[in-house]
Formats: sequence, C-alpha cells, structure tokens
Amino acid sequence: MKLALTFVVALGTSAFAQDQMSCPIHAQHMAEAQAKDHRAGVNERGDHAMGFSHARTAHHFRLLQDGGAIEVEAKDAKDTASRDEIRAHLTHIARMFSDGNFEAPMFIHDQVPPGVSVMKERKSRIAYQFENAENGGRVHISTTDKKALEAIHEFLRFQIADHQTGDPIAVQ
Repeated sequence: MKLALTFVVALGTSAFAQDQMSCPIHAQHMAEAQAKDHRAGVNERGDHAMGFSHARTAHHFRLLQDGGAIEVEAKDAKDTASRDEIRAHLTHIARMFSDGNFEAPMFIHDQVPPGVSVMKERKSRIAYQFENAENGGRVHISTTDKKALEAIHEFLRFQIADHQTGDPIAVQ
C-alpha cells in the first residue's frame, strides 16, 4: 500500500511539474511572481533604510541637463513627522553620496544600481546638494563631467524603474 501511495504521489508530482513546463505562460507567471517579491523587498528594505513609510510618501527621480534630482515628499501636508524624516534622510544621503557611499541604495535594491561604480570613481566631480521642499526635500545632483553625467542618468533611470515611479526617463 505504501509503495502504491508513493507511486501515485510521485506520478502526481511529475504530472504537475510537466503541466507547469507545458504552460505557455509559465515563465511569465514566474517572472511576475519574482517581480512582485522584488518590489515588496524594495519597499520593505526602503522603509527600514530611509526611516519613513513609502506608503505615506512619494518618490520622484528627475533627469536634468546637469545631472538630476531625488525628490521625496509626504503625501499628506499635515504629516510633519514624515516630512522631517524625509529631510533627515535626504540630508544624510547627500553626505553619503558625496563621500562615495552608496550602501543605502545597494541595500534597498539588493544589488548595485547601474551607474554607481562611475559615480564612486568620479565623486569629486559630482555635487550633491540637499534642498528643503514644502512637504519633504530634494537632493540635486550636478556635474559638468560627461561620463559622470551619463552614470547619474543611468542611476536615476534604474531608480525610476525599480521604484516604479512613472517619472520620465528622458532628460528634462
């Protein structure tokens, strides 16, 4: 009886695996599940690293002629706690990036974002300036170095895609 049951379970498992492999959109299902898990991880790690909730804030990444900007604002103007946490975080990020430290985005995204190696290499040619915004803040990233500029744009395009902000990927 045990042998027959083992055979039926093995046959069923094999048939299930075969059904998955013959499914024409199995790879799409798997990719969607992985993407969903990745997004959840980015949000969870981001909340931890940034010190504020992604659900109560809005991130935007801008590609500019001289570099770009990282902008974060509290969705609710009365949410002064998030506003203050955003300002503290972005002030810290501007300092870290100036020093060539990109540990925060590497932790949040669970990988080294594109452009980081060049941004580290050319850190003396890139300026990171924190600015207050009404409900949060902004880090303006600027350079006159062509290679650094390309790296900044690559980094910001990655942020737009991974955070799914919907921001334009063209230089404004």
